[in-house]
Amino acid sequence: MGFNSFRFILLFLPILLAGWHYLNKTGKHTVADVFLILMSLYFYYSFGLSFLLVLLVSLSVNFGLSALMEKLTGEKQRKIIKAVGVLFNLGLLFYFKYLGFFVDNINALTGATLTTKEILMPIGISFFTFGQISFIVDRANGDAPHYPLLQYVMYMVYFPKLIQGPIAFHKEMIDQFKDRNLRVYDSDRMARGMMSFIIGLAKKVILADNLSKIVNYGFHYTYYLDTLTVIVVMLSYTFQIYLDFSGYCDMASGVSLMLGYELPVNFNSPYKASTAKELWQRWHMTLSRFFIKYVYIPLGGSRKGKVRTMLNVLIVFVLSGLWHGAGWTYICWGLMQGLLVVWDNLGIVGIKNSEGRNAKYLFREKPLLTIPKWLGNTLTFLMFVISLIFFGSQNMTYAFQMFKRFFFWTYPGFLYRTAQNLEIAENYVFRQLFSQLGKDSMTIVIYMVTMLVLLAVSGFVMTRKNTQEIIKETTFDKKTIAWMTILFIWSFVSLSNVSTFIYFQF
Repeated sequence: MGFNSFRFILLFLPILLAGWHYLNKTGKHTVADVFLILMSLYFYYSFGLSFLLVLLVSLSVNFGLSALMEKLTGEKQRKIIKAVGVLFNLGLLFYFKYLGFFVDNINALTGATLTTKEILMPIGISFFTFGQISFIVDRANGDAPHYPLLQYVMYMVYFPKLIQGPIAFHKEMIDQFKDRNLRVYDSDRMARGMMSFIIGLAKKVILADNLSKIVNYGFHYTYYLDTLTVIVVMLSYTFQIYLDFSGYCDMASGVSLMLGYELPVNFNSPYKASTAKELWQRWHMTLSRFFIKYVYIPLGGSRKGKVRTMLNVLIVFVLSGLWHGAGWTYICWGLMQGLLVVWDNLGIVGIKNSEGRNAKYLFREKPLLTIPKWLGNTLTFLMFVISLIFFGSQNMTYAFQMFKRFFFWTYPGFLYRTAQNLEIAENYVFRQLFSQLGKDSMTIVIYMVTMLVLLAVSGFVMTRKNTQEIIKETTFDKKTIAWMTILFIWSFVSLSNVSTFIYFQF
């Protein structure tokens, strides 16, 4: 039951909002908390009972460790419990997500024939596991109290962030849960939450899902693609992955806002970035801050010399790549992003009017060469597109084939076959019209125009204000309400082709 489903929109969400606001209005705050927890657990249960059992085990163990820290006040004892907690959570993640990858590589290196049974990975395990790690580490370091059971469980299972983030820290959510003023129904907050949800839904079902038809076909038939088709496929994938993930975050933030709570911002127009470093300050921001706080800084950050700083950056990005998936393609993608950030830190090339006078470089005060911001935007976007070849490919062999076709020009004419996958509802009338007129050749034009329009609209969306900026600045006049109504109806009709979110697999 994803956010982009009839079941969620027509049944789950209305019951949730009605029950939550009624219970809080009547002063039954504890009952409201239990209601929200049960609804969140049911939401996760809808993906599979076994997934729910894993989540409950995770909750029990981590809350138990937190309770044990309450009794053991010695610093050494707390460090031991922290180590146990981190190892437990990483072990859980390793078993479900990385065991098969690890065994396959052991076999490849040693010639062994080790086997593992097929393990079904719980949806969103990377997200809730990182939430548990942040809590356990902060708890051991004295930065988090032993929360009451209801508050802890509510934070961990809060369904808007549970399966695909953002990775919210305990304090920023539990402080909101404890604020009774946020439980008072607010029509303006409800309207802005609905608007955020509608924009996210439209990003997902109107743009991302249609672009996915091009992307899926392109990555499946990598060996047959020509250079022009590869460019179109990679642009489609670059737009799709942003629209899909940010669309989910917009919907999650919208639902949370309707309940009265704000989730941390996860995307801030990343394709407007003029350097790779800036891009990662705008893309999946909650993952970046997690790695900075719990990996980069403990490794020494920038405090142990310039070479060590570069190494720490590379470690963080390789781990980030591995977090996204158990495969060498993800590791290479993370390494490439890390190298680009290190390149930015070297100060060889700077961006005019971008990072300001206080920009810090590792080996110099000022960059050797300064380029205009538009060129920095273009190069940063291009490098991110190229890096996604690793991210989207089935394996390294497919990735190298995609690189080969990207950089060495070929043209066998595969673009039309790729465009033919755009059998979308919006094309139906035109296809039928030209079919009746006996002009079947016009269908080629329809597909190609549709593909170009999709790419143009997606590119346009990337350059506009992000959803958070839009909902904060919007005044709900008749024109805005009409546009949101049309957008919702269009998106709702498009739900007949429901697909899962890309980041569900992480």
